[in-house]
Amino acid sequence: MPGFELFGDAERKEVNDVLENGVLMRYGFDGMRNGHWKAKELEIALQKSFKTKYAQLVSSGTTAVTLALASAGVGAGDEVIMPTFTFVASFEAIMALGAIPVLVDIDETLTLSPKAVEAAITSKTRAVMVVQMCGSMGDMTALQKICHEHKLLLIEDACQAIGGTYNNKPLGSIGDLGCFSFDFVKTITCGEGGAVITNNEQYYTNCDHYSDHGHDHIGQDRGAETHPFLGYNYRISELHAAVGLAQIKRLPEFLYLQKKNYGMLREALSQIPEVVFRTVPEGGEESYAFLNFFLPDLETATQVAQEFKTSGIDGCFHYYNNNWHYIKKWDHLKELKSLFPISAEVRTGLEYLKTKEFLQSDHYIGRNLSCLIKLSWTEEEVKMRANKMVEVIKKVLNT
Repeated sequence: MPGFELFGDAERKEVNDVLENGVLMRYGFDGMRNGHWKAKELEIALQKSFKTKYAQLVSSGTTAVTLALASAGVGAGDEVIMPTFTFVASFEAIMALGAIPVLVDIDETLTLSPKAVEAAITSKTRAVMVVQMCGSMGDMTALQKICHEHKLLLIEDACQAIGGTYNNKPLGSIGDLGCFSFDFVKTITCGEGGAVITNNEQYYTNCDHYSDHGHDHIGQDRGAETHPFLGYNYRISELHAAVGLAQIKRLPEFLYLQKKNYGMLREALSQIPEVVFRTVPEGGEESYAFLNFFLPDLETATQVAQEFKTSGIDGCFHYYNNNWHYIKKWDHLKELKSLFPISAEVRTGLEYLKTKEFLQSDHYIGRNLSCLIKLSWTEEEVKMRANKMVEVIKKVLNT
């Protein structure tokens, strides 16, 4: 991670194919295409890779989450349970539909705590969104059970965990709908892009129409297509899809490199007793996009993170005070700083954030460091990095 590190002839070939063909839009212009349909090809490849019946490409991971919720009917006044540790897109997508994000604690998996989820369910709860952060998953068996018992949707945001599995099922394919991001820093990149996958035909049909202004895509005359319901423009372009088409064919290569580099770093850090690795649920296998570990306390983690930067060890994140990924710094959400008036339902529904504390999340995020695993590292670079990381951690622990 990220896939752009290994851009090469395969990506250039697919992009040049689109440019030479001249049709950059994924729909219409059939006569000019000469049979070139990059987005359709990538959707078929996603279906095969993630063992699902349907895949819908969109313009970003954020629109993928928005589309997944909308396709299942989530909207005004509905509550969607989500984790305190994620990306701001999670609550943005929920609020874009007029629904209410209900943030709950994470556990040692760095994803949703099933106990916290169960405690947050109300008569307004419509969906649970598990975010498979930093390459790994939550306790999917427990979350599936909760959703089944309470008749709730289970939405998987697997944007950071493409290639991970749980009980031999690809992440993203376990819930009612799964979401991926193909932005510039993801394991597979389109530059910008995303996808929704599902086995539910109605959800897929809704995704297909809603992401293209409500077009029903029936017939070969785009101008004559009808609009069964309202929609928006969440389309991906053929140029972006072309890059993704080349990249998904290389996913096994990328996952191999991630696992190899991850394994070398983890083996080195394992010699330090105070380092505890994140919990991966039984039956789960990470995508190995990040190496996540806990240190004894917030102070130690803060100091190690700073020493990493000073020592030139880049790509290791201490999310406790991060503006994008953790509730602690989301003042724009807590204070509802919006360019347009927020609905009374959402404004009232988010009152809890003014006083709510997330002590369990603070406990885990405060002690966690998350280190990006690069694809382009040589074996020698990984060994040097591992030795330097061990040296820094030991130095801080012994001061």
